[in-house]
Amino acid sequence: MQAIRCSSRPLVHQQRPTLLAGLPLRSRASIRPKVAALDPVTIPADERGFRLNPDGTHDLSAPPPFSLTDIRNAIPAHCWEKNTFKSFAHLALDVGIVAGLAAAAYVANSWFVWPLYWLAQGTMFWALFVVGHDCGHQSFSPSRTLNDFVGNIVHASIMVPYHGWRVSHRKHHGNHGHVENDESWYPTTKSLYDKMDEWTKLGRNYFPTTLFAYPFYLWKRSPGKTGSHYDPSCDLFVPSEKNMVLTSDAFLVGMAAILVAATAKLGILAMFNLYFVPYWVFVMWLDTVTYLQHHGSSDPAEKLPWYRGEEWSYLRGGLTCLDRDYGIFHKVTHDIGTHVVHHLFPQIPHYNLQDATAAVKPILGPYYREPVKCAPHGVPLHLLEPLKRSFGEDHFVADEGDIVFYQKDEKLGKTAA
Repeated sequence: MQAIRCSSRPLVHQQRPTLLAGLPLRSRASIRPKVAALDPVTIPADERGFRLNPDGTHDLSAPPPFSLTDIRNAIPAHCWEKNTFKSFAHLALDVGIVAGLAAAAYVANSWFVWPLYWLAQGTMFWALFVVGHDCGHQSFSPSRTLNDFVGNIVHASIMVPYHGWRVSHRKHHGNHGHVENDESWYPTTKSLYDKMDEWTKLGRNYFPTTLFAYPFYLWKRSPGKTGSHYDPSCDLFVPSEKNMVLTSDAFLVGMAAILVAATAKLGILAMFNLYFVPYWVFVMWLDTVTYLQHHGSSDPAEKLPWYRGEEWSYLRGGLTCLDRDYGIFHKVTHDIGTHVVHHLFPQIPHYNLQDATAAVKPILGPYYREPVKCAPHGVPLHLLEPLKRSFGEDHFVADEGDIVFYQKDEKLGKTAA
């Protein structure tokens, strides 16, 4: 069956086949068994309304035969509940591990111990970021005041401007998958790419240099955008958010003072080992995970679509996200690899994402790209392949077209000397 290419706009106005069509309105709990009965293995894809390419594969750049409401209604009610006690329990465990690791490494003070500490503590810094990330999405607790207070403290401890990041991250979620309007890891257009000198292109695309870009992104944002996450006059922020940005800046100044005092007390080498090396491990974690959430399908033959104009919608942009299995680090970093449902419904707390994902997979069908499972040893080395492949192939997209895919610069690295 050949794919039918058309704009998504008519599909918004006409009756579309959905997996829940004809079902009476009922509670989420009662609707789940009906959804689970629709097995994508036993029901042909064309009968379910999923668009096909000429070769019989699914055209995942086409509008899906389900709505955001269909997905929302399949999620159990408990997944939406924000449990303040549970959130603080996760935070307390993280803080306890961070303190314990630092104390043990400082006492041991061994060059055998330090590299292990750097990896472990950098991973825990990343876990702390995810807790602050929940605060930014207001999923830590039902209280905005509490969320913002905890978020400022947690993110300041790892030198992240909470409100500056929160606002830009909100823009990322609201425009995910849009070539021009997305905020994080969006593609470079061909015209902008051609204006870069060779060394800039190499710095952006050659693994693993881009995995240390986060502090520079906070300071100057990404190519094609201006301003800073620390500057309340940046066009990221509306006037009512400027005092919030300044508040987060003040928290960062306080953290910087603590680091200076600790350095004066413990010495430069001790703080280098205790804080600054783990900080860069955290940065590498953050850039690796967030990049893989939107790039590098596990199927080497698949290129993820990016949208513009009438072809973009919140749902279609969100369906380009990818779940990943981080093995032994998956629970430690609060299920951050469970990303598809999170991007569509960021108000769901991290500890409920796996239940929500299990509930919506029958709805998503082929639009849910099943993550490759980690090897039994638990170390997610399998993710190095899609990461390196994407950096080596995903260089720019066309300047025109409402559905575009990454293209490769075949000359990259051959002219720099």
